[in-house]
Amino acid sequence: MNNTLLLLEDDLQLSDTVKQFLELKGYEVYCAYDGLQAQEIVYETHIDLMLLDVKVPYLNGFEFLKSLRKEGKEIAAIFITSLNSVEDVEKGFAAGCDDYIRKPFALKELLVRIESLLKRSYGTHDGQITLGQGLVFDTKELILLQGTQRIPLKTKELKLLSLFLQHPNELLSYELISETLWNYDESPSSGSLRTYIKTIRAAIGKEKIETVKNMGYRFVAQ
Repeated sequence: MNNTLLLLEDDLQLSDTVKQFLELKGYEVYCAYDGLQAQEIVYETHIDLMLLDVKVPYLNGFEFLKSLRKEGKEIAAIFITSLNSVEDVEKGFAAGCDDYIRKPFALKELLVRIESLLKRSYGTHDGQITLGQGLVFDTKELILLQGTQRIPLKTKELKLLSLFLQHPNELLSYELISETLWNYDESPSSGSLRTYIKTIRAAIGKEKIETVKNMGYRFVAQ
């Protein structure tokens, strides 16, 4: 069964473009052009993930998602919006979103973010991923454990490890990794990235992280 997506976007041309692209990738897409339409769709249809513009008629994206979260609906949600200040991003996450993409955006990036969220439960048991040799990654707390002992990793190292585990055996480009690890007001550092990779390899095994020359890295899952 195909994953079902809700697309809340009042720009008809953009809505149609995104819908066609995602349908070609095998998703079933329900389109809403205002917040009230979006509410109707969520109540009447099973939705796996929501793509939400903010500035839409009747009920804006922030308020729409807030109302769903108050009702206990935990459907994954990505804001897609031209609002790009730090305050807007904070509002988005405060409303309960899982990710936030600024317009204009690449359709391929949108697809990667969707797949990342939908794969979040890959190989997990109660939010834990077993890596072998007594290693367990807790996806809820973002911590790496060796038995009951916590392995000290920095925040960006944990985010990077989480990204690898969401995309087992997939090539992750330098670009995607940089977008995940560094905020838009930070400068990505290739030197820092190499250090993070070295630290993760030391923690989980050198053979687990494969370097793909001039392209990126791959987490090798058993």
